[in-house]
Amino acid sequence: MSKTEEPAEDAEPEATEPVGAVDYDALEALLGDAVVRRESHLNAEAFVVRADRVQDALSTLKVEAGFDHLSNVSAQEYHDRFESIYHLKKYDDPTQEVSVVVPTPRDDPVSQSAEPVFRTADWHEREAYDLVGIDYDEHPDLRRILLPETWQGHPLGRDYNQDKPQIVEFEENVNPLADDHRESDTMLVNIGPHHPATHGVLHLETVLDGETVLDVEPDIGYLHRCEEQMAQSGTYRHQIMPYPDRWDYGSAGILNEWAYARVAEDLNDIEVPEYAQVVRTMSAELCRIAAHLLALGTFCLDIYGDFTAIFMYAMRDREVVQNILEELTGQRMMFNYLRLGGVVWDLPESREEFFEMVREFLAELPSRVDEYHDLITENELFQLRTVGTGVLDAETAKQYGVTGPVARASGIDYDLRRDDPYGYYEHLDWDVITDDGGDNYSRLLVRMREVEQSARIIQQCVDLLEEWPEDEREIQANVPRTLNPEPDAEVYRAVEGAKGELGIYIRSDGTDKPARFKIRSPCFSNLQALPEMARGEYVPDLVATLGSLDIILGEVDR
Repeated sequence: MSKTEEPAEDAEPEATEPVGAVDYDALEALLGDAVVRRESHLNAEAFVVRADRVQDALSTLKVEAGFDHLSNVSAQEYHDRFESIYHLKKYDDPTQEVSVVVPTPRDDPVSQSAEPVFRTADWHEREAYDLVGIDYDEHPDLRRILLPETWQGHPLGRDYNQDKPQIVEFEENVNPLADDHRESDTMLVNIGPHHPATHGVLHLETVLDGETVLDVEPDIGYLHRCEEQMAQSGTYRHQIMPYPDRWDYGSAGILNEWAYARVAEDLNDIEVPEYAQVVRTMSAELCRIAAHLLALGTFCLDIYGDFTAIFMYAMRDREVVQNILEELTGQRMMFNYLRLGGVVWDLPESREEFFEMVREFLAELPSRVDEYHDLITENELFQLRTVGTGVLDAETAKQYGVTGPVARASGIDYDLRRDDPYGYYEHLDWDVITDDGGDNYSRLLVRMREVEQSARIIQQCVDLLEEWPEDEREIQANVPRTLNPEPDAEVYRAVEGAKGELGIYIRSDGTDKPARFKIRSPCFSNLQALPEMARGEYVPDLVATLGSLDIILGEVDR
């Protein structure tokens, strides 16, 4: 595996030890009187900060300590307080982590906004306000993000009455343009939510000056399914794992399952057998290829506006991957293949036929990729539509917490498979793909090259599995039937999903169900950066830029 920098720690550190070479004593001294006390979370130390000193604390950690990646914001309600948790990492070394915990009283849940320090906090804090009920002082636009403004109550609050009727009086349905302060010669155009170019039910409120985009606001929440609340109602051992397949449903199910498996295994101190790690790695990369092929085909659909041969070719090759995954898991979409401690069953019989099926696909893939380059990347029309459009520079991408192929296409060398290794990745030979173009063309190019790297990983996994001694093929650790983590244990863990950093925060209350389950969706943060990429572009460029983000609304809304 090629590396630009060695990770600070080996993969899968002991849960009781801080990850990375972080001097938490020095950080506490640096933060000074903003710190009320210190806590130990399983992934990192946490500093409890006064609600009116949030910006000071985060700015100090960002500027003076180098924690430039706000990867997630969790919010929750206790019996005596509300709490916001800012999970900070470094783009250069994500094993170096620190959390900032901000408690507020139940009768006055007001906390200073982190948005002036990290732009990505804008949407994260709006979600916390919407679902939990915390107010963020100095937030530039604090309003609901998933639910309608007229919604009564906060669904993740302890006193939420789910039986209360959501009746909206006619007077409350005011003209949405009543407070419109646009210039008279501009136009407001609604793109979506029911439009194929929005990749699901997404509404783009677009302000135009002629055909030039002056501003665009993504309006999400049309596919909100309360995935976090459903996970909080399920048991760790048996009932949560089927849900992750439904987040990024674009063939990335096993990657989603791994996000839950990693955090739950850390929380319950479960060690996965080496053989099962190899199987996980192979299956995850098959999902990555399928997801990237879907992204490639639909992106070209957005560009050309027609069901061209390119889309059909991408679906043809994706079907081959789907066939392999069906042989392995028994399903084509909702795989439910991973289990805490391993996988649900071994490779299908006969193993030789399964390996031959995978090898045949890998043997044909290089010629398929060359075909895509002939049809797409060397196509003059495609270049005119994508080169130099939807540009996102590296610093802006970091401000919004952008990850995955979108970040790597802006020159950010960040991939959790290498930088915070898990599974079997650190033992394999592969490269992290980056490009410094930062435009729509670069984002497609990165995904196409990542398909080739995934194929390299799969090939090595197949070679290992083929030679693995039969009596050492352990597919699951010995996991207790009921899992009851220590009360108030808290952990945030992430994997490299098809779209970027897919993370989960869990807080345990000592029972067999999570007290808080928060999903960090890469699509959520990546989509938030769309206005930065679209302003000054034409409407067709906006459509292309949205397509280049490869969002899945089931993961954005959750």
